[in-house]
Amino acid sequence: MDVTELRADLHNMIDKISDREILQAIKTLLSEKATTKTDWWDNISDEERAEIKQGLSEADNGEVTLHEEVMRKYKKWL
Repeated sequence: MDVTELRADLHNMIDKISDREILQAIKTLLSEKATTKTDWWDNISDEERAEIKQGLSEADNGEVTLHEEVMRKYKKWL
């Protein structure tokens, strides 16, 4: 698929969307802000950064729960 076909497909997909939130998300994604070289890490809070670092540290130390175990435990609610 060349760029022209891809662009046409995207236009067609967007034309069929009536959900305002999805359209706003697409607009944000395609906006100048989303295409700048700003790293998402710089746009999150200190608390979010700390939580991510804690999660990575726990994973590095093997303090994880297997996906299968979580799914088994919470299957009745999913």
